[in-house]
Amino acid sequence: MRPNRTSVQFDMRAPDFGTPAATLYPAALEMAEFADAAGIDRIGLMEHHQSDDGYLPAPFVMGGAVAARTRRIRITLGAVILPLHDPVKIAEQIAVLDLISGGRMEVIFGAGYVPNEFAAFEVSLRDRGKLLDKGIEIIIRALEGERFEKDGRPVFVRPLPIQPVREILMGGGGVAASAKRAGRFGIGYSPLHDGFNDLYYQECEAAGHKPGTVYGSGLPLNVHLSEDPDATWPKVMPHFAHMAQSYAKWAEQEGTATNSPFAGLETAEKMQASGIFVVLTPEQLLARAGEFVQNNRSINFMPLIGGMAPDLGWESLRLAAERVVPHLPKI
Repeated sequence: MRPNRTSVQFDMRAPDFGTPAATLYPAALEMAEFADAAGIDRIGLMEHHQSDDGYLPAPFVMGGAVAARTRRIRITLGAVILPLHDPVKIAEQIAVLDLISGGRMEVIFGAGYVPNEFAAFEVSLRDRGKLLDKGIEIIIRALEGERFEKDGRPVFVRPLPIQPVREILMGGGGVAASAKRAGRFGIGYSPLHDGFNDLYYQECEAAGHKPGTVYGSGLPLNVHLSEDPDATWPKVMPHFAHMAQSYAKWAEQEGTATNSPFAGLETAEKMQASGIFVVLTPEQLLARAGEFVQNNRSINFMPLIGGMAPDLGWESLRLAAERVVPHLPKI
């Protein structure tokens, strides 16, 4: 199984109170290059649309830039909201990005859930499951080199990627349907919650597929490193709160606000108690690292979270590279 102990995640949010996007994007590429040299395992690039804070809408474009600046690190795009996209175009982008990166990329597909995104792309939320199934089928067949017709549409994609397509594609979500879908198509599984892993393996067996890579899930979503966590919390809290409040608002649109783990995190005390975001010294992180990386989970660093100033992100990232990553193989 490929290494999955550490990851650096970028969603590129740039709220008005934070760092401008024109500063964040060059900083993210410099950080990606640094993470690659430091031995961090993965870089994650996310996707959403029509967000006031500029949440990354073009992960494949960003992925190409990251691939050009790195040599060994895995590049994970996800969740790519497949029902919003033409699957043939996505297949072409997957192939080209895999070639650019030398076979280092993977895509986690999601069904999506934010109503205004679907309205913007003129797609019905009611159709997302059907569109996701159709899209994954087209992408797998196309990237396996097949020339075919689907619903009267000719499909043919060239060039082909370096990696086998099922090594590139991952399922997503934290519901039974996601586990069943990933198993049925024989792709990897990257759930929001680990409760459906057994179902994924059962579906793989029933469909005659060898299980793919399974990424674990759990808290914290973001680790920020500091020599003095108590002094750092007031500096990072507005950025943590912005991310939490943004996701809580999307959950409210979807009608699942009461189930959102991000709801109600208005104070530092509530934020700290949630365990979603933590601020630790390198020594504190190493003491808990075995817990954090169980079941193929990763220690996630978001050095530009919520438009955080790059200098503050660099402090965390350098501590990770110098005092955490070199010691992880011993855990």
